[in-house]
Amino acid sequence: MSIRNLALVGSLRAGSYNRQLAEAAVKHAPDATDTAMMGDRAGIQFPGIKRTVRTSDGVSLSVREYGSRDAAHTVVLLHGFCLNKDSWTGQIGHLRRQYGDGIRIISYDHRGHGDSGAAPMHTYHIDRLAADLADLLVTLGVRGPLTLAGHSMGGMVALAYLGRPAGQRPVQPHGLILVATAAGKLAERGLGQLLTTPATDILYELAHHAPQAIADRVLRALARPVTGAVVRHGGYGAASRDALVAVSAATVNATPVATKAGFLRALRHYDQYRTLSSITATTVVISGGMDRLTPPSHAHDLARGIPGATRVHRPSAGHMLLDEAPQVISNAIIGVIGTHRTGEMKSRALRQPLASQEAG
Repeated sequence: MSIRNLALVGSLRAGSYNRQLAEAAVKHAPDATDTAMMGDRAGIQFPGIKRTVRTSDGVSLSVREYGSRDAAHTVVLLHGFCLNKDSWTGQIGHLRRQYGDGIRIISYDHRGHGDSGAAPMHTYHIDRLAADLADLLVTLGVRGPLTLAGHSMGGMVALAYLGRPAGQRPVQPHGLILVATAAGKLAERGLGQLLTTPATDILYELAHHAPQAIADRVLRALARPVTGAVVRHGGYGAASRDALVAVSAATVNATPVATKAGFLRALRHYDQYRTLSSITATTVVISGGMDRLTPPSHAHDLARGIPGATRVHRPSAGHMLLDEAPQVISNAIIGVIGTHRTGEMKSRALRQPLASQEAG
């Protein structure tokens, strides 16, 4: 089933659920007391509430929340490596226009990223980020229907969360959106093969042991000439726009050196292949044909391994699908929201063979 049909069927077959969302949108109109404003990549502003969540090991996470806490569905957005919660503002805009306050949207910065607090370098790994997600769900009181949407490293966090023992998953997701991500084998494909070079360990040791001021100056000087090239050639496809490349490059450059060094070494060992067959959430896997950071073969593995998964492939897009194909990702989220309450749709999704949409 294509993602377009998934969204359409979801809206038709889950009529009562969508009516509930519409009623909630009217009941919970935007509150003038919302204090945080976030612009999407096109400069459009959307209100949100800024929060801080403290993890079980004491790290402060910067959170933005939209909609009512008693909304019919919660969507948690997980950003990628060296990015931040702003990378999802296009999708937040689409969802806000679609549902208003009828759904609850939560986006946040991972530890060491954006406005969240720094942490010891040994905690910069995917399993710890999955624990942070569990902490956040508990602290914010997320109980009901949930969709996790993860881009790149954010998708890996979602998979690691699903790989935790049942008692360590406070909420079982009904929907899962995986964008330009992988279940593992990062060092075997594409630009991820650079993770196996000695430079990864040298970067880690320098960031870990050298005086911070010296490490920052040296490592930023080394990284600056290649950052833009990596973002353009690894992150964006044929339809990339210079402004978007510049925004992403600036975000990558602004990420602390310790964060980069810690997660780069950890990504080399990330592996959640064992988790895929146990996933019960309605899943959409989205990939770009020009993605050199997580090549399409990773998406193929995910779609084959997750029961009933739908795959959406954009041949001309790169790694930054949130910018290059924003509505495709929003449609995936909307489609999952519309279908998860309908048991017949869920069982059909699990029975049907793998679907793939090739779109230019």
